[in-house]
Amino acid sequence: MTTPPQTPLKRTPLHAAHLRAGARMVPFGGWEMPVQYAGVRAEHDAVRTRAGVFDVSHMGEFRVTGPDAERFLQHVTTNDVTKLRPGRGQYNWLPNETGGLVDDIYVYRVVQSEFLIVVNASNIGKDWAHLQAQTAGYDVTLTDESDRWGLLAVQGPQAEAMLQPHISVDLTAKKKNAYFPAKLFGFEVWLARTGYTGEDGFEIFTDAGEAETVWDRLLAVGFTPAGLGARDTLRLEAGFPLYGHEFAENLHPLASTYTWVVKDKAHLGREHISLAPPVRLIGLALERVPVREGYPVLLNGERVGHVTSGTSSPTLGHPIAMALVRGDASTADAYEVEVRGKAHPARRVELPFYRRA
Repeated sequence: MTTPPQTPLKRTPLHAAHLRAGARMVPFGGWEMPVQYAGVRAEHDAVRTRAGVFDVSHMGEFRVTGPDAERFLQHVTTNDVTKLRPGRGQYNWLPNETGGLVDDIYVYRVVQSEFLIVVNASNIGKDWAHLQAQTAGYDVTLTDESDRWGLLAVQGPQAEAMLQPHISVDLTAKKKNAYFPAKLFGFEVWLARTGYTGEDGFEIFTDAGEAETVWDRLLAVGFTPAGLGARDTLRLEAGFPLYGHEFAENLHPLASTYTWVVKDKAHLGREHISLAPPVRLIGLALERVPVREGYPVLLNGERVGHVTSGTSSPTLGHPIAMALVRGDASTADAYEVEVRGKAHPARRVELPFYRRA
């Protein structure tokens, strides 16, 4: 029997820069990505106390243009795109016909009839096919620009101050979810005041061919390179759901704490999303034993759910986890998590675990 050939992992424009920085590279969603450089704890602390930079160029970017661009996005997403003014961004969901999530995305309105949407790396092909299938009856053009852009995320309490001397716009005037063009180190870029760490910061859209130079310049002015390991501990502390863990096509999206993403409007899958979810997402704090995805969650000795994400929190100093549990078992104060056959006490806590001052 012959072994079928494996699809080569994709690489971002920063692959060589990661190797120069000493990154440990791992497969992630079909990509070869840096998981850490100096260590997860050091990178996590750098973002919480100063500023780090992440390579998120593996994310996908689709441009949506045309007279019906807004009406099309209103149909395929759950949030209210009509509230978006040019130069503003919005967290949003792509539901399927049965109410599950094809993906969670960010939508930016560039001008009145033009939007840029950012999708998860592992879902680029699926999202593209899904959106293409929904265009009948809409005067809209979709363009996959995923290979055009390098995408860097600078995050941390000092991100604005460290970026300001090198950029052509007044960052203090840019509020959360602002989306705007600028010159950074002399390069034409777009920035969005968003992030995935619980800290202030910006996502920088740069030409793919210029991404490595911009990355090197960011490191030269003091940003700490941070990998997937730190991204996961930071996002989990901030209580951010991750597609493939807290979201999936076969999970009711309102099981999460992000129910505000669904607005009262007509959209794909609405009749299913309006039904009560059978499970709920909760936060758990443990004393010593870190828990991982899939570990059973028990209430009075009965399995009532499972861990979706877990880590040992560098900021809080103890293990934390998010878990999906049965709706009728979601309001208890104390649970247990089973780790290798032994039950360990876990206390229910409100999400997020960490909120910046």
